[in-house]
Parts: sequence; structure tokens; C-alpha cells
Amino acid sequence: MNIPNTLTLARIVAVPLLVWLIIDQEMLAAFLVFVLAGISDAADGFLAKRYGWNTELGAYLDPIADKALLVTIYVTLGLAGYLPVWLVIAVVSRDILIVGAVLLAWMMARPIIVKPLLVSKANTLSQIVLAGLVLAELGLGLGLGQLVWVLVWVTGTLTIVSAGAYFWAWRKHMASYEPEPPPRPVRRRKSAPVKRQRSKAQVSKAQVSKAQVSKAQVSKANVS
Repeated sequence: MNIPNTLTLARIVAVPLLVWLIIDQEMLAAFLVFVLAGISDAADGFLAKRYGWNTELGAYLDPIADKALLVTIYVTLGLAGYLPVWLVIAVVSRDILIVGAVLLAWMMARPIIVKPLLVSKANTLSQIVLAGLVLAELGLGLGLGQLVWVLVWVTGTLTIVSAGAYFWAWRKHMASYEPEPPPRPVRRRKSAPVKRQRSKAQVSKAQVSKAQVSKAQVSKANVS
């Protein structure tokens, strides 16, 4: 267990702590924990790249920790009435749909590699900024209500657009495995029977045969 993986696990452990702080109305403490979680996320990524501490475990734990932290904050703030319910539903549904699509592709032996899209990166950044601003507003009273309202709609739009983009990419991936339909049989038109024309040699041969038969009949008549 190296340092980046330890920091990632610390973010996962911070999830229930954040839930408890928000429910207990300790918004300043919740904001500070959220900031520390963001710093640890940047730190484990830097250390992993700088010192080559990339591991398979870390590759799985890092996105799990990020999603668990964000989704938990949104659900808790939504239940407490600090975020619109429709936004919470959009954020949670998007992640569920992505995970479900990946699992379905894997179960159908059509594994897909999820590559982060540009709109998805913008969506993640918007979700982080919005969560941080809401916690800062609740904990410090900065008077950022108008900015929070704008970010709610920006985040909701990016969430829906990114979900559509991932669905389109998944649909194209699944369609690439479908066999092409067999070509339709070509219907041939019935043509009128063509009378076979005999060649000149065949005609000449037939005429000679008729002449020989006639000559033989004449000779037979004379003999009689």
C-alpha cells in the first residue's frame, strides 16, 4: 500500500464523516473536510505520476473515491434541502446509467473502455465547484447565493449533456458487435424462351441427310 493509495482510502473514509457533519449542521467543518479531500486527490495523482507509483488498485480506487464523495455530498445536501431535488436525481442517475451500461457490455462479452470526454471533465469540475460553493456559503456565509443558483443550472445542463454523450458512445460500441444483415436475394426476371438457331453446318447436314433418304427411296422404287 503506497502513499497515493493511502490518500485515496482516506477520501473514502471521509465520506461518512462528511455525511455526519452536514446532517449535524457543522457546515464549516464539512467545507474544510471537502477541501482536504480535494487536496488529497490532487496530491495522490501528482505522487503517482511523479514517482511512478501507479498501481492497478489505485486505478480502481481513485474514481470510486471521487464518485462516492461527490454523490454522497449531493444526496446529503439534497435531502437537507440545500440543493434542488431534480439536480440530485440527474447526478445520481447519470452515474448509475454509466455503471449499468459498462456492466451490461461486460456481461454480453462486449467490454468497453470508458474514456473521459471533454464534456464529462467539464461536468465533474462543475459538480466539484458547486459542492464546494454550497458548503462554503453554508459554513462562511459569503453571500454567493446568486452564483450558486447559476452553477446549479450549469451543472444540471452539463450532467444531462454528458450522460447523452456517454450513451451515444455506448450505443455505437454495442452496434459495432452486431452482425451485418445478409444481403437480399436478387430477383431475376423471367425472360421469354429464345428459340435456338441451328448453325449453317447443322442445316447443311440435315439437307444432305434428307437428300440421301430421298435418293434411297427412289432407288428402291426403281428396283421394285
